[in-house]
Amino acid sequence: MDSAEFPPVSPPDATVAAAARARQNALTKPAGSLGRLEDLSVWVAACQGHCPPRQFDRVRVVVFAGDHGVCRAGVSAYPAEVTAQMAVNIDRGGAAINALATVGGAGVRVVDMAINSDVSDVSVYKVRRGSGDIASQDALTAEQTVAAVDAGRRIADEEVDAGADLLIPGDMGIGNTTVAATLIAALTGAEPVEAVGHGTGIDDAGWARKTAAVRDALFRSRGVSDPLGLLRCCGGADLAALAGFCAQAAVRRTPVLLDGLASSAAALVADRLAPGARAWWQAGHRSPEPAHALACAALGLEPILDLRMRLGEGTGAAVALPVLRAAVAALASMSTFAEAGVSGPASKAHG
Repeated sequence: MDSAEFPPVSPPDATVAAAARARQNALTKPAGSLGRLEDLSVWVAACQGHCPPRQFDRVRVVVFAGDHGVCRAGVSAYPAEVTAQMAVNIDRGGAAINALATVGGAGVRVVDMAINSDVSDVSVYKVRRGSGDIASQDALTAEQTVAAVDAGRRIADEEVDAGADLLIPGDMGIGNTTVAATLIAALTGAEPVEAVGHGTGIDDAGWARKTAAVRDALFRSRGVSDPLGLLRCCGGADLAALAGFCAQAAVRRTPVLLDGLASSAAALVADRLAPGARAWWQAGHRSPEPAHALACAALGLEPILDLRMRLGEGTGAAVALPVLRAAVAALASMSTFAEAGVSGPASKAHG
């Protein structure tokens, strides 16, 4: 089988979802009074195929890192060498994602897919040193695209085989919001001005350069509609690996908590690589980046949190993780009316 071909994705268990919803309605509270937590708990139960759901035992954040040639167009407030420096920082435990993942009880791993220098122990899956400038050339060759998707797939398998029961895809790459906005615009039909935000904090002149780069990349990719073609033309090794990771998690029936712009752009591609994969994902938070709202709408996902976070790395999803844990705890640990000896809702009078 071609490594870029994914087997059919089976949906979460609908019978278990119905049982979880029935249990929610029997708990000692007015039906629906825990709002979104109830929906999330039903989703977790359906993904696990078990009601009540089990609390997550091994949550893993995997940060996919890579450099992007489009940085040379002045689309970021930070220099390209920050990618490698931050990958080392994450590997050593000193980044925001490390701090925030600890709060939710998640482990963190960083993988070098296309950093423009070597980062020792995290470079085993490296595809190339920096992806091409998507405004003027393909990001990857066809072979590199398949290799990157396959790397993401194998990393998902490694984590699931090691016991991961919830995965969070993270990203680290100066310039990756430009690439992500391009992929989302290509897949949703949005105009560059609708999709481009201020990323790491660029000024208006930087926003204009970024918008022009996205416009040029979209012009180059016109007529390309297949997911691998888009990743090759206007993606990058890190985004391709993210897509393979999200798709394979769904194949392995493992729920995913998406982060912000980069992971959602990759998820849009992943749902085309493995149709139906989106049923296994939740959006951890809402990024202020306009393309993120476009991606969530296209995927039919409602973000759990909106804290104006735009860092990436998996941080927004990491902050949402305790909310997901709370949803599981409520459904699994609360008593039903019958168990607690509490009177249920009064029946409606007739006649």
